Amino acid sequence: MTEATPQDRIRRHLTVRGAVQGVGFRPFVYTLAEEHGLTGWVTNDADGVRTEVEGPAASVDAFTDAIGTRAPPLAVVASVEPRPVPVRNDGSGFTIRPSASSGTGRTLIPPDTATCEACLGELADPADRRHRHPFITCTHCGPRFTVVTGLPYDRPRTTMAGFSMCPDCAREYADPADRRFHAQPIACPACGPRLTLRRGPGDPDIRHDEDALAEARRLLAEGAVVAVKGIGGYHLACDAGDPAAVRTLRKRKNRGGKPFAVLADSLETVRRLAHVDDAERALLTGPRKPVVLLRRRASAAPEVASGVAPGSPDLGVMLPYTPLHRLLLGLPGDPPGPSVLVLTSGNRSGEPIVTDDGEALARLDGLADAWLGHDRPIHVPCDDSVVRICAGAELPVRRSRGYAPLPLALPLPVLPVLAVGGDLKNTFCAADDRYAWLSAHVGDMDDLATLTAFEKATEHLTDLTTVTPRLLVADRHPGYRSTQWARRAAQARGLPLRQVQHHHAHVASTMAEHGLDGTAPVIGIAFDGTGYGDDGAVWGGEVLVADYDGFRRFAHLRYVPLPGGDAAVRNPYRMALSHLRAAGLPWSAGLPCTAIAPPGERRLLERQLGRGLNCVPTSSMGRLFDAVSSLAGVCHRVEYEAEAAMRLEDAALQAPDDLDDDGRERAYGFILRTEPGAEAGAEAPAEPGTEPGPDAGGQSAPLTADPSPVLAAAAADILAGVPAPVVARRFHRAVTGLVRDVCAAARRRTGIATVALTGGVFCNALLTEGCSAGLEEDGFTVLRHRKVPPNDGGLALGQLMVAARTKE
Repeated sequence: MTEATPQDRIRRHLTVRGAVQGVGFRPFVYTLAEEHGLTGWVTNDADGVRTEVEGPAASVDAFTDAIGTRAPPLAVVASVEPRPVPVRNDGSGFTIRPSASSGTGRTLIPPDTATCEACLGELADPADRRHRHPFITCTHCGPRFTVVTGLPYDRPRTTMAGFSMCPDCAREYADPADRRFHAQPIACPACGPRLTLRRGPGDPDIRHDEDALAEARRLLAEGAVVAVKGIGGYHLACDAGDPAAVRTLRKRKNRGGKPFAVLADSLETVRRLAHVDDAERALLTGPRKPVVLLRRRASAAPEVASGVAPGSPDLGVMLPYTPLHRLLLGLPGDPPGPSVLVLTSGNRSGEPIVTDDGEALARLDGLADAWLGHDRPIHVPCDDSVVRICAGAELPVRRSRGYAPLPLALPLPVLPVLAVGGDLKNTFCAADDRYAWLSAHVGDMDDLATLTAFEKATEHLTDLTTVTPRLLVADRHPGYRSTQWARRAAQARGLPLRQVQHHHAHVASTMAEHGLDGTAPVIGIAFDGTGYGDDGAVWGGEVLVADYDGFRRFAHLRYVPLPGGDAAVRNPYRMALSHLRAAGLPWSAGLPCTAIAPPGERRLLERQLGRGLNCVPTSSMGRLFDAVSSLAGVCHRVEYEAEAAMRLEDAALQAPDDLDDDGRERAYGFILRTEPGAEAGAEAPAEPGTEPGPDAGGQSAPLTADPSPVLAAAAADILAGVPAPVVARRFHRAVTGLVRDVCAAARRRTGIATVALTGGVFCNALLTEGCSAGLEEDGFTVLRHRKVPPNDGGLALGQLMVAARTKE
């Protein structure tokens, strides 16, 4: 790489691509050049960071080697491309040039990052000029994705553009040796954003700055609900240890029994609330600081009321990730206040998180008692991420703040594409060539406000990534709002639209994040609640032999009627009775699911099931979990998605040791059989390209997993007085056994030994850990989600891999 000159002096131009703007990369390059005694310059442009250095060949080589390996903490260096340029011998030192506003390249904006230790130290230091400043930040931390409005990433292209720097901040901003050199959100009490506290729209007594903070802390301590403006939107906060405050927030938000996440003041407090292992500690304290799902301790801690997460085996906990959060919980010497706050998204049920101050006053009126806001605008909403540790590895449940918009490397190049995901837990994905950018969490696409937020977010992400889609991709479900939006957008833009089967996309998503190129198929276990099947049925208990080109349905859960559609989803006892009837089992009066159903409804349901009225067939594993949850008396009516399954998992975790005479864990068992055409909703020919798929076995009819023996044994146990936790545990083992059996059958017929576990059911840690351990014991390679959620939050990645691949 050395370009020799008579004086052994060379000059080299380097283009650095990746997440290299807004992370202190230019001052890093400046310092590195000074360290090696080089002259030249560095600048940002739309392609990333460009630099030219000149000096002795050995020094230029050392600089080139270090630029990608010693990068700042938040930087992600995707590539360093050097090329020789003529020596100038100008001896002018090294300079940082203004950013170039032109160009057609692509750089990556880093995600919002939790306050670093250096800033936290200054925040608590009475001698520091940023002591107690709620907006303290530097090049190593603070808002990025939610404040950037355009590229290159400079202050005029952020929501800080309207704040003029004071002389002290301007000096730090211009000093390459300072930690805040070109930190675009730089601010201090003299020039930065200001806190305000209002008691409602039109409140004439507005408090500011330290008075606003003190009043907010006082209100929280007295049981009030306070709307707090965060990095990516408003939260609703209350004292997590105050049962009355928690009940008030739950009632106002129409939250039902859905668990709240909490913000704790320290790791020590978290350890009193839940069990924390080393991997969980690393997530809690790392730069992303997501909500981490932790197993709750059996002994209740006074800092968290029982109503915070009723019926959940987990507690979602995070540590402060902004200086304002840290101040709300108090610094040393502050008056006592809550050590744990409920911190939930600031929105009404079903709506997107609120970011605009005026909208917050209007849309959160009646939910909040006060509004703690500030005048730094939020350009794009970004909810908190939710993760858990499962079988020793990170499992994303919601990928948003701290993760978006970091790119995902693709195993194969793709066309410029926008994949719109599904309708639940929506995220979308923009991609081009070998990179995909998964959006922050948008939410459930069930109202106009969410659709509007979705449209704005697609514009923002495609602008930042400079992806101009040549193709749109959506789910095959004709009723999905995301699919309908994609159809309208494709027509308006003159673009093709491709639709991908729901569970095929789930499997492809798992393959993509593990870097599989699709040359070898996998056994895909796709278990979820609802997905549109190629035969018009509601799928959800699927075993697919799949690659990116297609799939064959190797096995599925036996079809049962879904009586009343959404009514069966909201009332798991209806699914329990449907499953019992399909298994030929009586609706015994001693079964909890029978007892809870009103007699009149039971008679109507029997007629409905007998005549098949409004009874779409379903193979959903999620609905089977619902059915067993009601059958065991755990949960009969749900107030949020997957509640019955979550409570069944909680019950299973409480079960005592349950061994047979041979020392083996007791479990129920499914039957695998081939019954082509024997069921309602039997297989119809699939769309071209999906049947028979990449299977070498030549099997024409899928196997059916019949849960009748599971239901019969569970019902018998319940009538015999076996406790619900034991029934729940035996059922979980039954599903684990089914996965092992069907994968063994698939391997015998196809020779495939790689299994992908995907779909929302695999957010269940007990099930995922059991399936993973069992399959690995059986000699399979197991692919689990670690970068994108197994639920529909990861669907868009699989959609684009199926639809948009190009030939290399």
